[in-house]
Amino acid sequence: MTKWAGWIITLAGAGHSLGSLIETAPGHVGMWFDGQLWSETSYAGFSDAAAGFWYSVFSFGPPLLLIGVMVLWLDRRDITPPPFVAWAIAAWVIITFIASGPSPLPILLVAAGILLVADRRDKRREHLSSHNPSPAGR
Repeated sequence: MTKWAGWIITLAGAGHSLGSLIETAPGHVGMWFDGQLWSETSYAGFSDAAAGFWYSVFSFGPPLLLIGVMVLWLDRRDITPPPFVAWAIAAWVIITFIASGPSPLPILLVAAGILLVADRRDKRREHLSSHNPSPAGR
C-alpha cells in the first residue's frame, strides 16, 4: 500500500521536474550558470530566466521526488512513514490548489490518503499484537 503512495509522489515530482526543465532549460540554462541569477533581487522584476529557474530547478519537483523515493525506501524496509508526511503533502496540495487553481496536484491527495490509511493499519496491528501476546511468549 505504501509503495503505491511512494510511486505516485515520485512520479509527480519527476513529472514536474522533467516537464518544467524541458519547457524552460533550452532557452535559459546558459543564463542560469553565467551569474545572471545573482543579480535578481526583486520577485516582481524577475527575468524569464529567473522565473524559469524557480519553476524548474528550484521548484517543489525535486523535493517531491526525494520524498517519493524516501517513501519507497521506507516501504522496502517495512517502515510506514510518519503521518506528518501525509498531512504536510495534503496541506501543501490544498493550499497550492486554492492559490493557483486546477492542476494535476490533487493526485497527491490520493498518495497522502494511502499513507494515512497505512499508518492507521500499522497502529491497529501494533495495538492488537500488544493485547494478544503470542503463545510462545507466555
